[in-house]
Amino acid sequence: MTKVEKAISDYLFFQEGPGIRNYQYTTEGIKLLNVSNLTNGNIDLSNSNRYISFKDGNGKYKHFLCDEGDLVIASSGIKVDYFDKKMGFIKKKMLPLCMNTSTIRFKSLDSSVLNLKYFMYYLKSNHFKNQLSHNITGSAQLNFGPSHLKKMNFIYYDIKRQKEIAKKFESINNLIEIKKKQLTKFEELIKSQFFEMFGNPKTNEKGWQKSSMGEYMTVLTDFSSNGSYKMLDSTVTMYDEPNYAYMVRTIDLENKDYKNNIKYITEDAYNFLSKSKVYPNDIIMNKIGSAGKVYIMPDVGMPVSLGRNAFLFRFNDKIYPVFIYYLLSSEYGVNEIQQYIRGAVTKTITKDDVRKIKIIVPPIDLQNKFVEFVKQIDKQKLEYEKSLKKLEELQSALMQEYFG
Repeated sequence: MTKVEKAISDYLFFQEGPGIRNYQYTTEGIKLLNVSNLTNGNIDLSNSNRYISFKDGNGKYKHFLCDEGDLVIASSGIKVDYFDKKMGFIKKKMLPLCMNTSTIRFKSLDSSVLNLKYFMYYLKSNHFKNQLSHNITGSAQLNFGPSHLKKMNFIYYDIKRQKEIAKKFESINNLIEIKKKQLTKFEELIKSQFFEMFGNPKTNEKGWQKSSMGEYMTVLTDFSSNGSYKMLDSTVTMYDEPNYAYMVRTIDLENKDYKNNIKYITEDAYNFLSKSKVYPNDIIMNKIGSAGKVYIMPDVGMPVSLGRNAFLFRFNDKIYPVFIYYLLSSEYGVNEIQQYIRGAVTKTITKDDVRKIKIIVPPIDLQNKFVEFVKQIDKQKLEYEKSLKKLEELQSALMQEYFG
């Protein structure tokens, strides 16, 4: 059977969670399912602690209690591009569980006609996301409900084909998860080696010299201190299409994505912003928002300029950038940075405070041995990353084939 479009409401029951008020929350009873529990295509109940009483849960909210096998998605507060991360299936061990606001659950009206796991993969497709974009309200974040879903269609195949498609996607996803877990293990191995070689920076049991970071570094760019925010906005144009240089933003660094939705600038603009030129292994720190978050610039194969709201650091010959990156990313480094973060709502850190951060300074030859170890691990990581990329490309191609 070839693919056809069918109305979602003809094949699925769907229901939006109730708007339970803050005063109804309890510290025990029946747990509430929130948008925050939907992460990376799964449901994680450990990151929230909201409940309602058994009386309310088994009373006026009884018809919002989840069942094993329900498919739940977020319906508010996220961007369409990341919607496929905000969904998951209810498992028996999670029960009893009550839906809350901004969540929608689905049940197949007839499992012999529609496979719910197949429908879940459909929801990750551009076909569905495009419909969302045309139907949702809210310019920055999606906000939709059952009334919007009633206007939407989905790609339908016969049940045998649905199960084949779901099985194929599940197999690819399992391989992707294996690759991602291995990449995480590589990072854990590097961190373990760091502590093996340098000890705990907090206790400094190996007796390394301990100094303020400012003694070893230069802050190369700080747009806010010299009026360059205005200069950047009024003089430099960023483009979506490839140009001479890449304008790296902290969102690119955070997502480790240097291919999709990136911005470019001309050669003249790149030279004009001479203090913001970025090279491989340069250290970058957020100065506002997620202030103090540290990144190390990879080699992206083209000239790079740094966007605003971030500091760019370079160090003298007593500090290797790879060493300082893992130091500042460690529990010690994060805690050391946090004491200089200011602001109750908008978090910020100043370059003067960054200079005060205390660091250990082991001998440069020992740092070099650590850098060489990281290089060897990075070679292994690169092979896994290439394999992961191929799997993700296959996944995208199948999405287009089945749902495009």
